[in-house]
Amino acid sequence: MYYIQEADKPNLFHKIFNIIEMQQDKIILPIDEQEISDKKSQKLAKKTKKIMEKAISKKVILSKKIQKQEIYKNLLYTYNLEIIEGKWIKEVLCCKELEFLLKHNKLKKEDTSISILINDITENMLSNIRIMAKEYKSISIITNHIEKFKKIEKQILEEDGVMITVGNNKKKGLAKAKIILNVDFPSELINKYQICEKAIIINIKENAKVAKKRFNGIIIQDYEIIWDETQEFDYEKQEKYKSCERYEAKINKKQPFKEIQKQIKKDKVQIFKLVGINTEIF
Repeated sequence: MYYIQEADKPNLFHKIFNIIEMQQDKIILPIDEQEISDKKSQKLAKKTKKIMEKAISKKVILSKKIQKQEIYKNLLYTYNLEIIEGKWIKEVLCCKELEFLLKHNKLKKEDTSISILINDITENMLSNIRIMAKEYKSISIITNHIEKFKKIEKQILEEDGVMITVGNNKKKGLAKAKIILNVDFPSELINKYQICEKAIIINIKENAKVAKKRFNGIIIQDYEIIWDETQEFDYEKQEKYKSCERYEAKINKKQPFKEIQKQIKKDKVQIFKLVGINTEIF
């Protein structure tokens, strides 16, 4: 596992000859926060690839500033490096995101209905839906895969004794929905639906946007967390990297959902900020 970041004060010699420094698990690029040229991106990406060829793990985390270097980032993907982006842990923590949102808006779970936009189900998301179905007023699933989710609807009713509804009505399905959890609908798909003008949409895997002019709601694109990391304190990492990505990197994704939740509880993970388009919720 490596952390890729910019240099605080790039050495001129290093900048000219694209010399990458190594400090333990950190790969330090000879750039500052300014956008770099295509040619420089290619050279640095190739050198990063050579470094990672010797590494056991192909996982990397990019600093907040390096993430803005799109060409460099895309080249790393073509070299089959696994870039941690925090979307997996966001799915795991989606119930906490909803709780944070409800607390901010002074709403109670038992009075709140949640609409979920989802086409591909994972074990983690299925476990979250089970939890939500027990705690919230109602859960409705909007999907293009009606038959698959009808089976899940029946399974949850039989095993947990609670109901969810499954449908795909583009005119009525989201017309009155106040809180929408968008798991994997892209912008082009979500904009085919009639959406409540003041809805709050939490994006999980897709950074979908609503193009409708009358939409005056909130779209949550990102979030930040805090946790008990006294055992692994590294001030530089805390400053340069997103906390959700650092936390995702330390979790064994192959664990069952219950074990992951135990780890989250042990680490005292909490949402402390939701980041929307032109807004932040603390």
